[in-house]
Parts: sequence; C-alpha cells; structure tokens
Amino acid sequence: MSKGYIIAHIDVHNAEKFGQFREMSASVLSEFGGKVLVGNPTAEQREGQMKSLTIVVEFPDVDTARRFYESQGYGEARAVRQQAADTDLMIVEGV
Repeated sequence: MSKGYIIAHIDVHNAEKFGQFREMSASVLSEFGGKVLVGNPTAEQREGQMKSLTIVVEFPDVDTARRFYESQGYGEARAVRQQAADTDLMIVEGV
C-alpha cells in the first residue's frame, strides 16, 4: 500500500498563534502515525509563486492522512492555524 502525504504551503502572519497550532497538532500527528519530512522556511524558489513555508507530512497510507485531516483534534488545531496563516494544502497518495 502506498504512503499518504499532506503537503502544505503556508504564509504565517501570526507567529504566536502558529506556534500554538504546532503544539496542538503534534500529538494528533503522533496519534495517526504522521511524520514531518519537510518543514522548510528557506526553500529555494525556482518556478511559480511560493508561500514562505512548505510542510510535507508522511502517513502510513492516504486513508490515514484523510482521517488525520478530518479528526476532531486536527480540526481544533486547524481552526487556530487558519487564524494564524494562509494555507494551500493537499492530500496525495505516494507512488
């Protein structure tokens, strides 16, 4: 079975609230077996437009990534993140 990934491109406009989001989401990530593979605020842009922070999180499979995103715990963290940042986020299945 292929791994699942959440990829997010984020522009943080409230660092304090975004820190709160990170704290809130950490335990939920662990609960669903999520592993942050990329969390880079200094990516090297080569094409297109880019937000200031890129995050890639790996899950055992795409269904687990979906369950994580739709969970109550992440929903509460997501509400805080939405107050702190503008985000483009996708769930994808690995090859």
